[in-house]
Order: sequence, then C-alpha cells, then structure tokens
Amino acid sequence: MPSAIPKSLARTARLMPLLILLSACGNDTENEAIRQYAQAAAPADPELAEIYERSCRSCHARSQSGAPLTGDHAHWAKLLAEKSMDTLVDNTVDGYGGMPPMGHCMDCDREEFKALIQFMAQAPEDNSQEPDA
Repeated sequence: MPSAIPKSLARTARLMPLLILLSACGNDTENEAIRQYAQAAAPADPELAEIYERSCRSCHARSQSGAPLTGDHAHWAKLLAEKSMDTLVDNTVDGYGGMPPMGHCMDCDREEFKALIQFMAQAPEDNSQEPDA
C-alpha cells in the first residue's frame, strides 16, 4: 500500500517547527533596540526630562512592566489611533491598568502629560528634538 502522505508534504511537516521558531525571532533585534533606547531616552527639555525621570521611566523603560515602551512608535501609534491623545491624557490623570492616577506626578498638568506622551510615542530617530506641542 503506498504512503498516504506525499514525500514533499512530509518534508514540509518536518521543517515546520523550525520555520515557526525562526519566524518568532524576526523582531528580536528591533525589540532589543527599542528596549535599549527606552532605558536611555530622555526629553530634550530639562523640566520634562526631570518629570520623565521621576515619574515615567520606571515603567516606560522596562518591558516587564507592561507599559508601552518609550520609543515604541508602532505601539504608541496604535494606542493613539484606537483612543486619542485626549483619552491617553485622561488615562494618565485618572489612572489606567497598572498606572496610578496622575502617573506618579501629582504636580503635573495635562499639557505636561501630553508632551510626555508625545515624547514617548516618537520613534527613536525622531526624538533628537523637542516634540511638537
């Protein structure tokens, strides 16, 4: 009785686990670059940089926190498209998920939160200058 599975299909089936593993590794370099950028980034404006350091960096520079990483433009663009800047600022003020109300910055105002979100949402190559207000 001939084999029910053609040789080419059997070969493909044997290679499938390897292909799946390789496809999962595709974004590692990009993700690592974003993680490294997030850990080193700071706004150009000294006042915003101070706020970012004391209130944002602890979560937005660590992928383990679950917060969108600073410089992960694709993630932030998706959030901005799904919600809006106003909603993200409201989430910061009210607290959202693991982020406490006012995002650990009780003396910040909405414009500072907006500027910080704009900074964090920019791709690394776009953060060489102050974000638009």
